[in-house]
Amino acid sequence: MVARATLVSRGPLDGSVRVPPSKSYTHRSVLMASLSPGVSRVKNPLRSRDTIATVEACRAMGADVADSGSDLAITGAEPRAAVKDVNVENSGTTLRFMTSAFALPLRGRTVLTGDASVRMRPMQGLLDALAQLGAEAHSVAGNGCAPVVVGEGGMRGGQATLRGDVSSQFVSSILISAPLAREDSYLTVVDAVSRPYIDATLNLSELHGIRIERNGYERFVIQAAQQYRLADFAVPADFSSAAFVMAATALAGGRVELLGLGGGLPQADSAILKILGDLGARIELRSDSVMVCAQGDGLKGGSFYLGDCPDLLPVLAALALKCEEPLRMYGVAHARLKETDRLSVLARELSKIGARVEEHSDGLTVTRPREFTHSNLDAHGDHRMFMAFALASLLVPGGVPVIGVESLDVSYPGFLSDMEQIGVGVAVG
Repeated sequence: MVARATLVSRGPLDGSVRVPPSKSYTHRSVLMASLSPGVSRVKNPLRSRDTIATVEACRAMGADVADSGSDLAITGAEPRAAVKDVNVENSGTTLRFMTSAFALPLRGRTVLTGDASVRMRPMQGLLDALAQLGAEAHSVAGNGCAPVVVGEGGMRGGQATLRGDVSSQFVSSILISAPLAREDSYLTVVDAVSRPYIDATLNLSELHGIRIERNGYERFVIQAAQQYRLADFAVPADFSSAAFVMAATALAGGRVELLGLGGGLPQADSAILKILGDLGARIELRSDSVMVCAQGDGLKGGSFYLGDCPDLLPVLAALALKCEEPLRMYGVAHARLKETDRLSVLARELSKIGARVEEHSDGLTVTRPREFTHSNLDAHGDHRMFMAFALASLLVPGGVPVIGVESLDVSYPGFLSDMEQIGVGVAVG
């Protein structure tokens, strides 16, 4: 069922929001715990449609996952082929990470598939790299997309070259599974994007006792026949989700504290802190939270490279609607390969409410409208598009309906209730 919501600004925002756990770290920690013999605990996991897809895929691979409500107790096991097709739903991360994981068993084949959106996400680069490492891996339709088949014979190891400008998930997928290959693996990556996500993978791999040598983001040496070791891990709060709450404060004005943000783990979208400061908001970093303060005046505009944090593209596109000067976002050609072609969808939809949007091959330039017009905004089933258009609604007098509420369960199921908590008017239906 497709539902819509209208968000209306009632003046300056005030209050606090407990930031949801990181989707990115939940995916990684669940998979690595599933590859570790014995029982590991993933504390404070994000429970969303995407992360549940990874949990179910790991169960299909042989892991036991018990949910106590506060954490996941995961009993790892030697990877095995799934007895039936693995449906990753809308989760591109699950598809890519689990494709390499299901290439590990020596016997049996696994088919991975998903919804219509996932079946359009590019996979050929990863499939080619797996083939170079001796694994059987191919697209069923021969179009480089899911459904994909992996196995039989396991992952040998060896030399592989991978383009990194499509998705860093390809790189992380190999880095997570290649330590269990039979021979050492030597991975060359060309033009890596979203590099902090690779850092996150390496950070968590080290916690689980995996050794990976690296030369920047271009060359990785992965020793064979390693063993993941038990490790308990507390999932940090998610800067990707927090960015939308921060942006709402910058657009509507007020003071909002985001609870739980902190720690030293790499997160690509922590870049939002500097970006908001450059635009004119005041950011106060505390021991375990971030306070965002804004007067509600116009923001400054500017030019921002988002190649390492492409999920901030929708956030900045919404912020541009209040910038006194045009706001340019570049370096995000790979945003066309997300749940939607985010560059085209943002350009088309924001134009409907009066913004002037120039679409480039690798980004957008957005100029705020002299006067907003009323029009429905369609998220096209993309959770980050929905949240971006919900922010845009705050600037339109009376708000505008945003189609696609159901997409929020992919990453931030509590988004609308958190908006209400800090003073935003929300009407669903």
